[in-house]
Amino acid sequence: MMMKRRCGTILMFVVLMICLAGTSLAAGQDASAGVREFKMTAKNYDFDPNVITVKKGEKVRLLVTSTDRDHGIKIEGYDINQVVKKGQTATIEFPADKAGTFEFKCSVYCGMGHRKMKGKLVVQE
Repeated sequence: MMMKRRCGTILMFVVLMICLAGTSLAAGQDASAGVREFKMTAKNYDFDPNVITVKKGEKVRLLVTSTDRDHGIKIEGYDINQVVKKGQTATIEFPADKAGTFEFKCSVYCGMGHRKMKGKLVVQE
């Protein structure tokens, strides 16, 4: 009788632990599922892609890699100005909480074509 009780307690404990582990795993998946991630390259006076389109309310993650020299990315209207060192990737995360079209540009002088290094963030309603 004592053995049955102990086995029942252990079984309930194992089931409870499995349920808790599953709940925390699902919560982690939900948190990352709402992020729109874009891989960008900054090189040769160009951003690729140079147009990013998201919906208002989405969380945005930009992974910006500079391949040829130091660059920067400044997004007007979002108070973002991030330096990207040559050969490195900068991660920029922000909520797209304002609708409209916002220019982004290189914020680190990178040579004669620096002024042409631009793009657009389009945040749709």
